[in-house]
Amino acid sequence: MLLMAPQIFFVFALTLLLGVASATDVLGAVEFAYSGKNGPDKWGSLDPAFAACSSGNKQSPINIQKNQTVHNKLLKPLIRNYKPANSTLVNNGFNIGVRFDEYAGEVTIDGKTYSLRQMHWHLPSEHHINGEQFAAELHLVHRAADNSVAVVALLYQEEDADPVISKIMNGLNNLAKEKCKADEVAEIPLGTLDIKPLKRSSRKYYRYAGSLTTPPCSENVTWSILGKVRSISKEQIAALEASVNSNCKKNARPCQRLNGRKVELYDELIG
Repeated sequence: MLLMAPQIFFVFALTLLLGVASATDVLGAVEFAYSGKNGPDKWGSLDPAFAACSSGNKQSPINIQKNQTVHNKLLKPLIRNYKPANSTLVNNGFNIGVRFDEYAGEVTIDGKTYSLRQMHWHLPSEHHINGEQFAAELHLVHRAADNSVAVVALLYQEEDADPVISKIMNGLNNLAKEKCKADEVAEIPLGTLDIKPLKRSSRKYYRYAGSLTTPPCSENVTWSILGKVRSISKEQIAALEASVNSNCKKNARPCQRLNGRKVELYDELIG
C-alpha cells in the first residue's frame, strides 16, 4: 500500500533525523536540492535556520585521509544491538529511507546510548576515503535523549547485491511506480525488517565530530564511518535512484573542510 503525505523536503528530513513530533514543530517549508538554484552551495542562504550550512566549521561530509588519521587506543568497539522492527519505506523526494516505527536497537558511544531511528541512502557516497568516492553510502541515524545524533555510515562499491536492500526491493519497485511530488512523501509499510547483517564488519572505523549532511546542517553529530566497504548491485543502485526527484538523483553533498578537526581511528588489529 502506498501512502502519500503532504510535506516538504526539509520538514521530513528534520522530523526523521531529530525526532520532531510533527511538521508544525519545524521552522518552515523550505525546499533544497543537490543541483540548480537550491543546490548545496546555496543551502546556507535558503533560510536563516540553514546558516550553519555555509558558516559552520564542523560540517559533514569530509574526505578522510588515512595517513592523517589519529589512532586512538581509548576508542571502544562499535557495539550495535539491532533488533527486527516494524518499519516503513519512505521516499521524501531527495532520498530513500527506512523509518523504524518501534524500538529497533541502539548504539553506545562514550557511555551514551543512542536509539536507532531511521536509515537512508546517498548515491554516490558523501564521505570519501583518500579522495575516492564510492557508489553509495548508508546512514544509520541514532538519537540520544539529549537530541544529539550519532550516525554510523557504511560505504558501498558496485558489485554483488546487498542483502538488506534485497529485502526491500519489492517496496522500492512500488515506489518507482509513483513519482513523489515536491510537496509529498510516499510511504510503503514494510512490516518487520531485520537489519542484523548491517552489524557485521565493525573491526575498523573512523570517528569525528560533524554535522547533518542536509539542511539545517546542525553540528551535533558524532560520525562513525566503517572501514569495511560493502557491496551493492547495479540494479539496487537503479532502484534507489528511480523514485527521487530529478535534481536529487545524485544526492551527495560535496566534502567539507576539516577546519582543524581530527579524525580518529579505531582498528581492532592494531589494538
